[in-house]
Amino acid sequence: MRVVLDGVSKGRRGQTLPETTLSFETGHARFVRAETEQRPTVLGLIASGRMKPDAGRVTIDARTDAAGLRRRVALVDALDVSDPHPGVTVAAVVGEELMFAGLGATPLHARRWLAGLGFADIADSPVGTVDPAARVRILCELAVLREGVEGIVLVSPDRHGGRPDGWWRISAEFAERGYAVLVIVGGAAAAVIAGMPETLGADHLADAATVDLSETVIADTAATAPAPSSPPHRLGADSRHDEEAS
Repeated sequence: MRVVLDGVSKGRRGQTLPETTLSFETGHARFVRAETEQRPTVLGLIASGRMKPDAGRVTIDARTDAAGLRRRVALVDALDVSDPHPGVTVAAVVGEELMFAGLGATPLHARRWLAGLGFADIADSPVGTVDPAARVRILCELAVLREGVEGIVLVSPDRHGGRPDGWWRISAEFAERGYAVLVIVGGAAAAVIAGMPETLGADHLADAATVDLSETVIADTAATAPAPSSPPHRLGADSRHDEEAS
């Protein structure tokens, strides 16, 4: 699967999102820099087929298919769209997403699922208090439970604090597992990821592309990163603020 955003923008004169061109594809993890409060979520909505751009086009496998894009790409942790309420327990988030995936969704099922990931000890913790890397792991694992999901758009994991290398390595791992991964981050996190020795020096697995949305001129560079050895919790095909994009 290959998703291409070709000259997309949103808002009058691109004020909400300036003209942007980027792509992400199966087996690769890419990061894109998007500053301001709105842009990361707007970019995530457009990249996952949940919002129609005012200019430009979004294609999946060289075709315009917003419905197919929504089915195949999960929008994860987008602020005020697909992020879980911070006061809800981790077990409750898991239970609801298991239900959406058509799996057993009782509290016992949720706790067993968390135990399988090694997170049994945080089942009763509010999700807003969870370590950022653990949060990304849990939300992404939930997102790919849904049938047909082949890609992940992860929005602003850096807003939760912590070290960027934790959730970046998780993103690279999902790419190694065969998913297309786009991670939308702020400038500080982008600089950290770009400067990581493994990002600069590895020769396989996951690409890292930076697209600077703080200016209308887009810069696109690539390197590689190794992988180690999803509203409130609507992480997959739908979200409570989806815009008709077909």
